[in-house]
Amino acid sequence: MSNWTTVTEFLLLGFSDTRELQILHFVIFLAAYLAALVGNLLVITVVTTDHHLHSPMYWFLANLSILDLGSISVIVPKSMANSLLNTRTISYAGCVSQVFLFFLFSADDLAFLTIMAYDRYVAICKPLHYEIIMNRRACVQMAACAWTAGVMYSAMHTGNTFSLPFCHSNIINQFFCEIPQLLKLSCSDTYRRELAAVAFSAFLCLGCLAFITVSYVQIFTAVWSIPSEQGRQKAFSTCIPHLIVVSLLLSTGVFAYTKPVSDSPSPLDLLAAVLYSVVPPLMNPVIYSMRNKEIQAALRKLLHRLIRSKNNMSIFLS
Repeated sequence: MSNWTTVTEFLLLGFSDTRELQILHFVIFLAAYLAALVGNLLVITVVTTDHHLHSPMYWFLANLSILDLGSISVIVPKSMANSLLNTRTISYAGCVSQVFLFFLFSADDLAFLTIMAYDRYVAICKPLHYEIIMNRRACVQMAACAWTAGVMYSAMHTGNTFSLPFCHSNIINQFFCEIPQLLKLSCSDTYRRELAAVAFSAFLCLGCLAFITVSYVQIFTAVWSIPSEQGRQKAFSTCIPHLIVVSLLLSTGVFAYTKPVSDSPSPLDLLAAVLYSVVPPLMNPVIYSMRNKEIQAALRKLLHRLIRSKNNMSIFLS
């Protein structure tokens, strides 16, 4: 007799069984989600409305903000709703969608960060050829390739994972559908296919990391040869935030996916998941705006326009 059963829903890990702590979790995640929403929308708005930011670097940055909005929206609202409604369920289709979309946005995040490293390399090491190499057509082609590769990569992982039969349980020891936790529920030896896919993913990540590292070795070599202090500071102001974002994404992702998956709910697993799924989308707009004077100036102009519009509206109504 087969032990395989058709799974129609999964039970996600709740942060607590105590009602007060569930409400606290809802409030904390709501604050983080709204902060990420506002921060990334501001970046997208200033890049699209300020003509000073109509350059490849900021266009890629706007794409990155769209990806961050997508990745946090796939996970956090469902977790908030479960805490508020005191439930743990997610449908089978909902779990498939979470895995596909989260992997799509995460993979494209790394792809765009790699493209942005190439953009900085061309801008600093080959400034005379920048407009020729990073022309509109090339930028659109690179973005299209990143999105297409992300869809294929995510479809591979999602297809491999959900082609497995789940018979051990339908309880996921995580607050969202995470592939390592789903593989634990499989009762088939074919999970090795997904392990091979994970190994392939690690190879791709290392390849992107190597490309970014080589790019920045050449960038910093070129920057230190710039005679003007102001020129060096301007170059660093566009490079350092990018490096911090890359480090944040890779360090949290590597920490989450290289540690052993525990057999029971673990605070470490929960912390790792929050670090790589919530913190990068929340912090990326802050990191990019802290050292970038052009974004800061565009944000101030946007704020002044909003205040002026509000004052004009108040005068009109009075």
